[in-house]
Amino acid sequence: MNDRFLRACRREPVDCTPIWLMRQAGRYMEAYRQLRERYTTMQLVKTPELAVQITLQPIRAFELDAAIIYSDILPPLEAMGLEVEFLDSEGPVIRNPLRHQDDVKALREPDPRESLHFVLQAIHLARLELDGRVPLIGFAGAPFTLATYAIEGGSSRHLIRTKTVMYREPETWYLLMQRLARFLGLYLQAQVEAGAQALQLFDSWVGALSPADYDRYVAPYSQHVIQTVQATGVPVIHFSTGTGGMVERIAAAGGDVIAVDWRVHLEDAWRRIGYDRAVQGNLDPSVLLGPPEELTRQTMLILKQVANRPGHIFNLGHGVLPQTPVEAVARLVEIVHEKSQR
Repeated sequence: MNDRFLRACRREPVDCTPIWLMRQAGRYMEAYRQLRERYTTMQLVKTPELAVQITLQPIRAFELDAAIIYSDILPPLEAMGLEVEFLDSEGPVIRNPLRHQDDVKALREPDPRESLHFVLQAIHLARLELDGRVPLIGFAGAPFTLATYAIEGGSSRHLIRTKTVMYREPETWYLLMQRLARFLGLYLQAQVEAGAQALQLFDSWVGALSPADYDRYVAPYSQHVIQTVQATGVPVIHFSTGTGGMVERIAAAGGDVIAVDWRVHLEDAWRRIGYDRAVQGNLDPSVLLGPPEELTRQTMLILKQVANRPGHIFNLGHGVLPQTPVEAVARLVEIVHEKSQR
C-alpha cells in the first residue's frame, strides 16, 4: 500500500511529500458533473455505491496519496432532527433552525451506526474498492461549524445569530455544543469501525471568532471530539481556515495533524504549533486557476519552507474550486512528488 500519507501523519520518513486535496472529488471533474445532472447532493451522499464511485474518481485520475470519502458535514444535523436541504442557488439550508433552548433540548442523539449508516456503508465499500491502493480518510464537521449552520439556517458571513446565542444565552450555547460534541465523537468512532484510516475534523467557520472566544466557547468541545476519536488510534487532522492568528490555540485543542491555510506562512505556523505535530497545507486554491509557471513557483515556495521535514502533508488551504482545470490538479500532484523526492 502507498502509506506515505499515514507515515507523514506520524511524522515518519517518507520517500516524497504526500498530497491529497480537499474537495478532490467535485465539480471540477466532468465525471462528477455528469452524476450531479442526475442526482441531488443528498442522493449522492445517501447512496453508498454512488458515494464510493465519486470517492474513487480523483484516485483513478491522479496519483494522490489518500482518498477521502464523499459525503458532507451536514448529515449529522439531519440525524439529530434538523431538516437539511441543498439548493443549487443558495447551498445548504436548514428549514427548522434552532431559535430557542427548547429547540436544542429537542435534538435527538441517535446511534450514528443506524442514523448515518449510509456514510459508514460507503466507507466500508470504498475500502474494499481501494484494495490498499491508498488510505481512506473519514471526516465530520466540528461542533462550532455545525452549530453555526443549525442556528443561522445555512451559510452566514458574519454569524450574527450564532454569536448572539453565544453571548446572550451561554447556557443554551454550552448545551448545544455538548450535544454536538458527544454525537460527533461517536460518529467518527463509527467511521473508524467502518474502515476509515484517518479522520479530518472540519472547523470551516471558526476563523470568525476572536482567540479569546475560541478558548471559551469552542476549544473544549473540539477537544472532546478529538480525544474521543484519538482513542481509536487513527490520526486526526484538525482543519480550520482564517485562523492564522491563533494556530497555537487550534493545536492546543488537539489533533495529530494541524491544517493551516494560505493566510499564514507555513514555516511560521509550524514553528508556533510545534514540530512535534504534523502540518497540512497550504496552497491557495486560486493558484490552480493561474498559469502553470505560477503554480510551480508557489508550490516550490511551500516545499522550500518545510525543507522535507518529516510530517508535512501537501494540501490546499481549502477545497478545490469548481472552475479548476483538471490539468492544473495533475500538474500540482506531479510537482509535489517530483520536487520533494528524498
